[in-house]
Amino acid sequence: MSVKNVLIAGAWRPSLDASDTFSALNPATGKAIDETYPVSGMKDVEAALRAGHGAAVALLGMPDRVDRVAAFLDDFASRIEQHADALVAIANEETALPVTPRLKSVELPRTTGQLRQAAAAVRDRSWTMATIDTAANIRSYYAPLGGPVVVFGPNNFPFAFNSVAGGDFTAAIAAGNPVIGKANTSHPGTTRLLAELAFEAVRAAGLPDAMVQLIYRTPSEVGFALVSHPLVAATGFTGSKSAGLKLKAAAEQAGKPIYLEMSSVNPLFVLPGALAERGAGIAKELFESCALGSGQFCTRPGLTIVPAGAAGEAFVAEAARHFEQGAPGTLLGRAGLSSVADGIAELKRAGAEVLVGGSPIPGDRLSFQNTLLRVSGDAFLANPHALQTEAFATVNTVVVARDVDQMVDIARSLEGNLTGSIYSAESGDDEPAYRKIAPVLRQKVGRLLNDKMPTGVAVSPAMNHGGPYPATGHPGFTAVGIPPAMLRFAMLQSFDNVRHDRLPVELQDPNPTGSMFRRIDGRWTTDDVAR
Repeated sequence: MSVKNVLIAGAWRPSLDASDTFSALNPATGKAIDETYPVSGMKDVEAALRAGHGAAVALLGMPDRVDRVAAFLDDFASRIEQHADALVAIANEETALPVTPRLKSVELPRTTGQLRQAAAAVRDRSWTMATIDTAANIRSYYAPLGGPVVVFGPNNFPFAFNSVAGGDFTAAIAAGNPVIGKANTSHPGTTRLLAELAFEAVRAAGLPDAMVQLIYRTPSEVGFALVSHPLVAATGFTGSKSAGLKLKAAAEQAGKPIYLEMSSVNPLFVLPGALAERGAGIAKELFESCALGSGQFCTRPGLTIVPAGAAGEAFVAEAARHFEQGAPGTLLGRAGLSSVADGIAELKRAGAEVLVGGSPIPGDRLSFQNTLLRVSGDAFLANPHALQTEAFATVNTVVVARDVDQMVDIARSLEGNLTGSIYSAESGDDEPAYRKIAPVLRQKVGRLLNDKMPTGVAVSPAMNHGGPYPATGHPGFTAVGIPPAMLRFAMLQSFDNVRHDRLPVELQDPNPTGSMFRRIDGRWTTDDVAR
């Protein structure tokens, strides 16, 4: 059987030094898919990095780089739409995610939408945050990094977070950097087709051939060398905490920036008045949010905190009913089964009691029982780290706190998360409790929600899909939202007393677009610099 080619330096060619091969798995059948991909070694990595570095240098020398990058992003979005049926079919086979509405009607349009948002941001140029101090004659803006960005895509979003089409890819390209995509091994075929379409769009836009490159898999030590290589500019990673921390250590030891999305239990606080008003409804919402995508969303609520008492007990019972009666979904890979089982075992060792589920489902389909656990507030506070163990499936742990004050203590003991939600009474009865909990929770999460489940992430300029460690590696950046996500893959460049005709057009006196916002002498404006 032939082994699929990698895309390096503008050519689809065999791996130079594959140490092994692999095939993706169909999670719905448990059987391997009949396509084989290489596990690349350092020769492929070195070749991709050299080509990516050359592409970055060539880009910096293109006076019309901005127009070409924007054209690429728009064209790539259109090509994805033109090949939607083929892409959805491959992604469905490799992930078992439903064709409709998930892949075709939700995730694929989200992917093309963020590409087009990025194209608009590139043309507008305001994202560069051009700043001009006329008195000191110092000017600055955000510019490309000058090297290739490596993107590691996750298994749970074959389009929207794909290493050659998703959010990190889009942000890095829009900021003016070439990308080396490292495919997720759960959906290499989907990634290969996306890379083919991206490469066609690269050629059509007249960008350097190595603007987009693709390798499928590397041994661990080669992955560490990739993110720490002298020629790499930065890395974007979405995946497990264990893998992310190893890559983080390798990159940071070499002084290379790496932006990671790793682990989050997304705590949900249900206050007493909300329980009394609509506890049963919130329990139903909780299960539906946990079960979306078989619980394989990084914003799935994994921890729910309720006060003790009759209303709290009724909530737990109603939630257990939904978890027990709901149909278990399909997980994305075999590793997911063992990871979920290990996570639940850790929660049990820490004192949590399994109310519903707790075991893999026998058979070829990769599936795990919907699982609801319970633990007291005292037990949680005695072992908060272990009881925040993530189990990436339809799993939730309910913490029954003594009272609102203990709910505050629980919020204080939380690790960093992507999201945190508070459900409160519509009558206003929970305002005193809310004002105790919210300021504490606010510091623990990237996105605070009221009366809303966190699953799902809107592609909005105001979105923060980030948060304190261990949700991400840095609390100051978002992985979703254009243009803010672009700043991860840009460098701040300052020009001190540089002659006007040598400045980038964004920093010259005339506004280059007429609508670009620049900060001139302390004021954001679209005006030209006054002379």
